[in-house]
Amino acid sequence: MVGGRLATINMEGKDYEAGGSIIHPLNLHMKHFVKELGLSVPENRHGLLGIYNGDEFVFEESSWYIINILKLLWHYGFNPLRMNMWVEDILDKFMRIYRYQSHDYSFSSTEGLLHALGGNDFIQMLNRTIDETMQKAGFSQKFIYEVVTPIMRVNYGQGANINGFVGAVSLAGADSGLWSVKGGNKLVCTGLLYASKAQLISGTVISIEERTRPKRTGGTIKLYEVSYNSASGSATDMYDIVLIATPLNRKMSNITFRNFNPPLAQFSDRYHQTVATFVHGRINASFFGYKDPSRFHLADIFTTENPNLFIDSIGVVSPVQNTHEEVKQPMGPAIWKVFSKEPLTKEQMNLIFSSYDSVKEKKWLAYPHYSLPKKCPPIILHDRIYYLNGIEWAASAMEMSAVAAKNAALLSYHRWYGNVDMIDQEDLNEKLKTEL
Repeated sequence: MVGGRLATINMEGKDYEAGGSIIHPLNLHMKHFVKELGLSVPENRHGLLGIYNGDEFVFEESSWYIINILKLLWHYGFNPLRMNMWVEDILDKFMRIYRYQSHDYSFSSTEGLLHALGGNDFIQMLNRTIDETMQKAGFSQKFIYEVVTPIMRVNYGQGANINGFVGAVSLAGADSGLWSVKGGNKLVCTGLLYASKAQLISGTVISIEERTRPKRTGGTIKLYEVSYNSASGSATDMYDIVLIATPLNRKMSNITFRNFNPPLAQFSDRYHQTVATFVHGRINASFFGYKDPSRFHLADIFTTENPNLFIDSIGVVSPVQNTHEEVKQPMGPAIWKVFSKEPLTKEQMNLIFSSYDSVKEKKWLAYPHYSLPKKCPPIILHDRIYYLNGIEWAASAMEMSAVAAKNAALLSYHRWYGNVDMIDQEDLNEKLKTEL
């Protein structure tokens, strides 16, 4: 399906982001796509945030900026400021990918790509949890538990045991200036497909098999036979190069690779289920410990790790068509998006909401279930079969997919034409500095 895990859901006659919803201001590929396609980015609106530990709020934002600064200093010292600087340093290194790709350099493995950006530090982050990574960087356990973990839970449905690199990406996803595309982020995908003038065959790929065909000029050529089912029945087509942009883990896409010797890699690691439940209703402030519901003023609630908590986060959402709307009073009826690992039961719904009238649920195998140690799946599955989704095991995000796609396009081109000097070059950062 074009767009993958980008999708909208309709509630009360308006569409809301149900999948990937936020884009960082330094995501240059996505910014370029939006500009080239003539799409627009609406003004952001932000409500107030609270962090709930299952018994009480350990932190609540104020509408006064200076009070928030004082609260953060009181609770966490200079940890929040240091975190911003730490994430900024990682982003500065990650930004090197745009220079490399603008000069057409490519990488044959995700680890090689990350090493070219951040050296051994980035590779070590793949094999350490964000908890261990940040403790080594001097952050307090209290800050990791009460601030970092809730951010992991809202962005990846997992705690501080995810790898350090995806953890840093998650923290960048809590930055200011985050944006989305008016009308839905999925418009980027459909827009790029239209702009490319590519032929889209709506169907389900069943199998891929290597075939040998005679050439008119003599000799033979190897091609890939792709078999698929479409509305008009089953069919096959022959291709020189195949790029796979769907997860192959646990047979999520059910593609069979026939007669490859040796057999192509099989990936057994699983993707993590996140359930997004959209509710039009009034939140039950007393569930979150408010004795006087009229004092409840939060539009977003993140949660810490607590086995008794059945939600990862809950927040008021705005429609993709028009996010200029004022944030409705949290105690009034609004559209809330609840993230949880399992579908919410009626009893759980009645705990969170004092009243509600419409509910829609979207289950996602949203991102990898991150565990250590981790080696990313290969980019090159076979001579001319390339796999884009392996990069998700370093970090899953719209921009990471765009980086993987650009890399695979460059890599397949250079390998086809034998441009070995454009693949896996060492010390690219220094090399490009001296060229300028």
